[in-house]
Amino acid sequence: MNQQLLSGLIAYAFVTSITPGPNNLMLMTSGANFGFRRTFPHMMGVSLGFVLMAVVLGAGLVQLFTLYPASFTVLKILSVVYMAWLAWKIANAAAPNPVRGTGQPITFLQACAFQWVNPKAVAMALTALTNYAPDHSFFANLLVAVIFGAVNLPSVSSWVLVGQQIQRWLTNPARLRLFNITMALLLLASLYPVLRA
Repeated sequence: MNQQLLSGLIAYAFVTSITPGPNNLMLMTSGANFGFRRTFPHMMGVSLGFVLMAVVLGAGLVQLFTLYPASFTVLKILSVVYMAWLAWKIANAAAPNPVRGTGQPITFLQACAFQWVNPKAVAMALTALTNYAPDHSFFANLLVAVIFGAVNLPSVSSWVLVGQQIQRWLTNPARLRLFNITMALLLLASLYPVLRA
């Protein structure tokens, strides 16, 4: 990969990873509700799950979407339904009880699996692979995925830290409820570009 492509990929990865989207909104919510340490598996699942998804997409799933466009539509419908369910769960989340340890953040595997139904993540991966791996060799696709993951991890971590910083403000149950409902509505709003496409 030449220097120009590498610079473009890093810039694209940073902009798409740091801007609001389903992953970042969920990570901020988890940071606010559970703190950085308990959200760490979720955060790692987002970054490593994205890398794995990009490798698999680069290895051939893109051809499936090209040959059978309906398969992409099915994925889009599943993702909208799943994200609506997640928004409902966020909106109705109770404050975790520190004594009993109730309330569970998303696990590493759940976050990995979520990348497959996250329209923003799928679009990011497809765009990166199309534009920054011109020969579409396995090595080029792997390089794009790894570089994207390296840029993505610190970007998504910042959202967890923001959530953790507002945690003190959310000790009031009414404010926590308002925050969770707002995050759920923003998660639903992030589906707007998908539904328009």
